[in-house]
Amino acid sequence: MLCKDKIISIFCLIDDILQGINHPEDVRRHVSDSEIILTAIVSSTSFYGNHCSAIKFMKEYGFIPKMLDKSRFNRRLHKVGRLLYELFEIISSYFKDFCCEMQYIIDSFPVAVCKNMRITNSKILKGKKYRGYTASMRNYFYGVKVQLLTTKNGIPIAFHFTPGKTADIKALGKMIDKLPAEASIYGDSAYTDYGLEDFALMKKCVLLKIQRKSNAKRTDTIEQKNEKLKMRKRVETTISDIKKMFPRTIHAVTLEGFLIKLTLFVFGLQLNKAIN
Repeated sequence: MLCKDKIISIFCLIDDILQGINHPEDVRRHVSDSEIILTAIVSSTSFYGNHCSAIKFMKEYGFIPKMLDKSRFNRRLHKVGRLLYELFEIISSYFKDFCCEMQYIIDSFPVAVCKNMRITNSKILKGKKYRGYTASMRNYFYGVKVQLLTTKNGIPIAFHFTPGKTADIKALGKMIDKLPAEASIYGDSAYTDYGLEDFALMKKCVLLKIQRKSNAKRTDTIEQKNEKLKMRKRVETTISDIKKMFPRTIHAVTLEGFLIKLTLFVFGLQLNKAIN
């Protein structure tokens, strides 16, 4: 549960950013887009993504006395769906440009839209490309993968959604473009691509520090293995923190609504860790 001071701090940050980018706002509205986004963040961080509980909380405790009902709230939230990612990127730029963060960690985790036995009844997703396999858990899932990039302190600064069947290495190239020159990325062996490692170093000046398999052509020293293992544990902790905010099943009617809720979980953790 977010405390009162943190809720107010998050609202001030979001509202200042929207004013800074000249976000258009209808003067006839009783509830601003900043308040809609704030309520959505509170729902993801404190109520397992339950919008009804967050709406009731924000209204009863006086944060937003004129809060909308659930139906109008959801329509407004869908309208600012893309704005959520823009806000996330703006806050991420603070860590990349002003804090001069140079060490990053990448990993992915699956998010199923339904149980395997209900795949044929799924209305949100259709197609075999969403059926993926999780090697660490040794099971199949039907849904999307979240490719997550964090700082060495576990603060998310970039993420990307891919179909469940998509290999992790295909998403790594998009993450490299989001990083400053001379940065380092730590990742597990699923991101092994020697050609991409050479390209990133030569063209982007980004060093990929990927964990090596036992039969890899490029090997690591004991010190390098320990360093990579230590960094990998930090991103696993961040993924665990995100999953703690998940409900038993993420309720959504459309794919857009499903991805908006996933975005809010990642964005909520970023704000929660960034504002202390």
